[in-house]
Amino acid sequence: MNINDFGFTLPEELIAQEPCEERDHSRLMVVNRDGGMIEQRLFFEIIDYLKPGDLLVINDTRVIPARLVGKKGAGGKAEIFLLERDSGGEDVWECLVGGKRIRPGVFIQFSDNLKGEVLEEVGDGRFKIRFHTDRPFEEVLEEVGQVPLPPYIRRGGDCPRFTDEAQRSRRIGTVPVIQDKERYQTVFAEKNGAVAAPTAGLHFTDALLKKIKEKGIDTAPVTLHVGPGTFLPVRVENIKEHRMLPERYEIPSASAEKINRAKAEGRRVIAVGSTSLRTLEATATSLSPLLQGEGKGGVWGVKDGKGKTSIFIYPGYTFKVVDALITNFHLPKSTLLMLVSAFAGKELISKAYREAIEKKYRFYSYGDAMIII
Repeated sequence: MNINDFGFTLPEELIAQEPCEERDHSRLMVVNRDGGMIEQRLFFEIIDYLKPGDLLVINDTRVIPARLVGKKGAGGKAEIFLLERDSGGEDVWECLVGGKRIRPGVFIQFSDNLKGEVLEEVGDGRFKIRFHTDRPFEEVLEEVGQVPLPPYIRRGGDCPRFTDEAQRSRRIGTVPVIQDKERYQTVFAEKNGAVAAPTAGLHFTDALLKKIKEKGIDTAPVTLHVGPGTFLPVRVENIKEHRMLPERYEIPSASAEKINRAKAEGRRVIAVGSTSLRTLEATATSLSPLLQGEGKGGVWGVKDGKGKTSIFIYPGYTFKVVDALITNFHLPKSTLLMLVSAFAGKELISKAYREAIEKKYRFYSYGDAMIII
């Protein structure tokens, strides 16, 4: 399968630069795999497509302020992007580092109370860095670190120019950029560790979740700490040769019990975002041995516990756990586009994306949403 099979042309003005003023007022495209019907709604109307007994699986990871900008002891700017805490040291992190003459022994000053010591290079622009501070590192990071927005979201006056009044009007109803630190988190974010948001979850509000619960739809939290591997470009022509970087996940036993009960009872498990879907599919396990006494076979569920996954889903994959998916609109030639193409079928997704561009849906992290049922 060739990478060019997943290419398309996206007008720059459709790349969302700010979120909607109200989270659940983004647009919603409804894609029905049975018959290929496509509908246009608003996100808060998603409740019309959820049924009592459905189970929404949400990713409760929280984005850390992973971007640090500082100066080296000898002068010169250095930019650090936190990736993952190293198991060998409490305040040692593996980081991407930008800047000249970065090598072991170099110190980088980020604030009066935070500096980093470069310990070793681990390859591909990654270094291990020990952070020095007289306060808890996470506390200082919240003060000094910046939200690691994706590179296509431009700040500091660097937003794309809008070429006519109709395009400029699309900015109406968006929030000031100063709110990124709050708006680039889901309302159910709890566990620190992600360097990017699970963006499908950004559309939910507490009020909408309350209405969903009142309709008889339960939620089950899982955690997948989104890493840079989710967004790395595919650099091979044959997509089967691409390798995902591992990401840490956790499925609590209570959530696994809810998911497995729903599957055993034939109720829908709906993944909120590709990260939730990948977590469930990566831990898929047959429930048949447990259900033989009830005369049921061929039923899949999940295992609880912690681990790392590098699962890569593309067309041809057989889904075992997830019955419906809520997601955003993704980059051309990206692993996320391949995942939704696997879930809904490449032809149907291509049709949906053509319609989204024609109807000027907003794309990517702060953009509009899709539910595939």
